[in-house]
Amino acid sequence: MSLEAAIRAKLIDALQPTRLDVINESHLHAGHRSSPGTGESHFRVLVVSSMFAGRSRVDRHRLVNETLAAELKGKVHALAIKAYAPGEAVT
Repeated sequence: MSLEAAIRAKLIDALQPTRLDVINESHLHAGHRSSPGTGESHFRVLVVSSMFAGRSRVDRHRLVNETLAAELKGKVHALAIKAYAPGEAVT
C-alpha cells in the first residue's frame, strides 16, 4: 500500500470525513536538501469532518497529527493540513 493510500485510509477510519483530499506534493520538493527523495514525503490534506465542529484550528490539526503519528515519525517529512467542519467555507 502506498503511503498516500495509508494516509487516506487512516483519516477515513478516524475522522469519517464527508470530503477528503490527499495530495502528494513530493515531486515539488525533489532535490531539496531535507527531502528524503522517496517520492512520498510531502503531502497536503483537506479534511471536512463533523468531528471538527466546535473545535479550534489547533485542535483540528492535533486530531489529524495524532491520527497520522506513525507516518509523521517515519516517512512523512511535511504535512499541510486544512481541516473544516461541514458547512464551513472550504478554501
